[in-house]
Amino acid sequence: MSISVQVIDSTNGCPVEDLAVTLHTREHGAWHEVAGARTDSAGKVGSLSDRALPYGSYRLVFETGEYFAERAVDTLYAEVVVSLHYQGDPSRLHVPLLLSPFSYTTYRGNVPRTDAVGQA
Repeated sequence: MSISVQVIDSTNGCPVEDLAVTLHTREHGAWHEVAGARTDSAGKVGSLSDRALPYGSYRLVFETGEYFAERAVDTLYAEVVVSLHYQGDPSRLHVPLLLSPFSYTTYRGNVPRTDAVGQA
């Protein structure tokens, strides 16, 4: 399994570029960082790990306070933490984040299967 993300600033409808995102896994009752990256010009990180990840508990940490501070925008969130327990399709998990200074929404995104021949 790999985990990808995309961050959109819902106040202006634009991708959030250069936002720090870290991926953690839970082992022996504690969180351990697996990988980190920054979003690209489309607000995306294609994969947060260079290796296949097993099923289990994960945490994504989006450094949203840094993003808003650089824009001199007051925000409630110093960071957004999304904790999830993944037991589904082992190929890929996509987690979009819709962000504004005082709210956010996240959901399980749809990632097209790459093994389906002849399908878009």
